[in-house]
Amino acid sequence: MNAQTKKFFIAGAAGQLECAIDLPASAPVGLALLAHPHPLFGGTMDNKVVQTLARTFVGLGYATARMNFRGVGRSEGLHDEGRGETDDMAALLAGLRKQYPGLPLALGGFSFGTFVQSQLQQRLAAQGEPAERMVLVSVTAGKWAVDSVPENTLLIHGEMDDVVPLSDVFDWARPQDLPVVVITGANHLFDRKLHHIRNVLAGMWHR
Repeated sequence: MNAQTKKFFIAGAAGQLECAIDLPASAPVGLALLAHPHPLFGGTMDNKVVQTLARTFVGLGYATARMNFRGVGRSEGLHDEGRGETDDMAALLAGLRKQYPGLPLALGGFSFGTFVQSQLQQRLAAQGEPAERMVLVSVTAGKWAVDSVPENTLLIHGEMDDVVPLSDVFDWARPQDLPVVVITGANHLFDRKLHHIRNVLAGMWHR
């Protein structure tokens, strides 16, 4: 992402996993863990939406980490339809919590990454240690089975998303009484609309 990005590897169940972390200028106020879009459709941790989330979280003072899912980039293994990817994110989180103990956790995801992060949040909640808050961009409602999410989850979606229709997101969010921030004119990839993601996250985020 920038000259200060630190690349590293962790051991995952399917082999080594390529990861990256960016740190704020001062002591971090929290830890943010980000998940990228679908590996079989070109998704990587360097995706422009994921990088926009990363830059914004660093600006908010978070130590911000992401990984290439198994089979992507220099990460070993094969795509596992979200199951193994959730395990891998949990492994990254476990290592980071040793390095940055006691920091509040934020989870962020884009597209397929929202599915992985909702699964991870459910697992963490069952362990009694859920993330304090999530931001899900282009949540995969109606496409991959995203679980219900906490009421303070920040949902951002493009009006013109042709991968996950906005109507599917409304149908998923309505029973949970969840607000959705709609970016007018934005497609699934937020082409020429990335600044809106940054502005919404920076303006609405709170721990």
